[in-house]
Amino acid sequence: MLKLASCSESICELEQFVRNLSEQYNICPDRYPDILISLTEAVNNAIIHGNGECRSKNVLVVHSYQERRGLTFKVSDEGSGFDYASIPDPTKVENLERIGGRGVFLMKQLSDRIKFENNGRTVIINFNV
Repeated sequence: MLKLASCSESICELEQFVRNLSEQYNICPDRYPDILISLTEAVNNAIIHGNGECRSKNVLVVHSYQERRGLTFKVSDEGSGFDYASIPDPTKVENLERIGGRGVFLMKQLSDRIKFENNGRTVIINFNV
């Protein structure tokens, strides 16, 4: 488990965490960027949108590995949650020039499975590795 303060400096800790897991589980080098980008997006969303960059609130990153199911991460914040079903599609013409709104899209594209729990306070991201 990785416990991160809600500040941008925490991303460095996340990068080291992912690097260590990559070595521990002998992750294919082609999947490493997918995992790192997805988790960076999830943690940034938790820090900024979930916890409002309040340093007294934490983001938890929990991982599990199963040979048949791959590597799964749960990223949780202390915020009030959000309606993940109402996230606009960033590939639609009316959203192309919008600032933001691409993090969840990237996570969906780069991972094998993604789902939200706890009213959007937790995102579960799975990678077949």
